Amino acid sequence: MFKTIADKIPSDSDYPVRRQTINVLTRILDGKFYDHLPHSFHTETNPAGEYAPLRDRRPSVKYALCRTVVDDSVSLVFSEGHFPDIDCADETVRGKLADAIKESKINEIMLDAATKGSVGSVAIQFRVLDGRMFFDARSTEFLTPVYDPQAPDTLIKIVERYKVRGEDLVAAGYNIKSDEHKTEFWMHTEWDADNETWFIPYLVRPDKPITPRIDKKHSVNHALGFVPWVWVKNLPGGDDIDGRSTFADAIDTSIEVDYLLSQGGRGLKYASDPTLLIKEPAFSDGTITKGAGNAIKVSADGDAKLLEINGTASAALIDYVKFLRELAIESIHGNRMGADKIAAAQSGRAMEIMNAALINLADKLRLSYGEGALLSLLKMIVAASNKYPIKVDGGDLGKLNAKEKITLRWPAWYAPTAEDRMNTSTTLKTATEGGFLSKETAVNTIAADYDVEDVPAELALIAKEAIEQRKTDQAFKGRQAET
Repeated sequence: MFKTIADKIPSDSDYPVRRQTINVLTRILDGKFYDHLPHSFHTETNPAGEYAPLRDRRPSVKYALCRTVVDDSVSLVFSEGHFPDIDCADETVRGKLADAIKESKINEIMLDAATKGSVGSVAIQFRVLDGRMFFDARSTEFLTPVYDPQAPDTLIKIVERYKVRGEDLVAAGYNIKSDEHKTEFWMHTEWDADNETWFIPYLVRPDKPITPRIDKKHSVNHALGFVPWVWVKNLPGGDDIDGRSTFADAIDTSIEVDYLLSQGGRGLKYASDPTLLIKEPAFSDGTITKGAGNAIKVSADGDAKLLEINGTASAALIDYVKFLRELAIESIHGNRMGADKIAAAQSGRAMEIMNAALINLADKLRLSYGEGALLSLLKMIVAASNKYPIKVDGGDLGKLNAKEKITLRWPAWYAPTAEDRMNTSTTLKTATEGGFLSKETAVNTIAADYDVEDVPAELALIAKEAIEQRKTDQAFKGRQAET
């Protein structure tokens, strides 16, 4: 059914084939996959009176199974309680990057990027405008990356190319001939290590390609020394441009669920208002008033009955839908844990075991969007700080040391219970007192659980309190000796 419906979505041969794939998957993610179908689900015939098959009807019930799995997995990677901390030996770099993350709302950007990228890929744009940094997660439908042949993981250019009408260009300030307002033009922009190059919109002519001319008015020389984009491939298993979609394996089953629930809804509505069947000859008056308070008189040869369905079919349908849901979620490693499966509060470790499939998915996303994309953005911030004066929260970011190694420290998948924290604290205390572990490593271990953002500052505070405590103990012992 998926291919049948997807083939009805208009496509454009002027674009690469991957553009249509991204378009279809984005429609599924946004709940717009059926919008192009001509009939509502309750419409059984077309305007010509012919039967309208189910494949031409929009389901009346849409279960956003694919979106649910995406949201669950993304929240385990970049929600407020799961966003990684920056780790760097240079305290200045670490603190400045933490401030930049809050100022630029990178947490929100990464959530948006991981959601949009679930279709296969996403591109994150980096800009410096009036001394401030901005990030934007963009769909890759009209974007194409170009990599260095000698370094296949290094971008040398990003190309954006899409169609617009002449009247839209006029509204944007371009000078377009009046007879070309309904004509299609190409909007074309390229980003490389030094320039953001815009081209003057040119006519779409497949039979006679036009060489684009640079639009000097809109082009910018950013001189950053790197392409200000990060291209993210969602999951391993794709091609050179796009990764594997998070939810692709569940699409067919999800569509089946939508149509089954829609049919089930029609069945329940029918059961609440069954059809009246009259066998002639039945009555002399041509009017019928339905209802328990109205009797229908029939002749000896006539008959009247209600065509009803029982609840067995509805129950079977619901059971089948539940089975399909489990099957779909299992195929894409979604959250199969329900409230009915948890008898009491569970420890963080127990929750991890119960929800191992979703964590397995989120762990892969950490590699793509965390160790890959987020670290790349942080390195861009460091590099840009050495090119331009950048402001963060009204203060100067300064020139950050580009030689310092930056890493991410991820929190636990699930918040620990009081018992979990007690066990961890006891273990760390034993290890530090026994000389097997440093206090810095111990604090780093529990920093996320206790919302410790600056580990060195916390260690300094611990040392200060220890000195003050020793002074207090010594004074107390002195007073005891005097007495």
